[in-house]
Amino acid sequence: METTYESFPNGGRPLQAPPVSVAAAVSAAPTRANLPAKGSCWYCEKPLDSVRRFCGKPCADAFDEEAEFTR
Repeated sequence: METTYESFPNGGRPLQAPPVSVAAAVSAAPTRANLPAKGSCWYCEKPLDSVRRFCGKPCADAFDEEAEFTR
C-alpha cells in the first residue's frame, strides 16, 4: 500500500500555475477599444458620430461595470 504522500501528483507539493502574460490577460477581457463605432452610444443608445463609442465617461464606466458582472 502506498502512503498518502505518494498517491498525490507532484509528490504532494502544490501544483504551480503556469505564468500568464499581461498581454494574454488583457486580450481575454473585452475592452471598450474592441467595440466598433456604431453611430450610437453602446450604453444608452444616444446618437453619436461614426468615431465615438460612448457619449461620455459615465456611460463608458457603466458599460465597464456591467461587463464585469456579466462575465
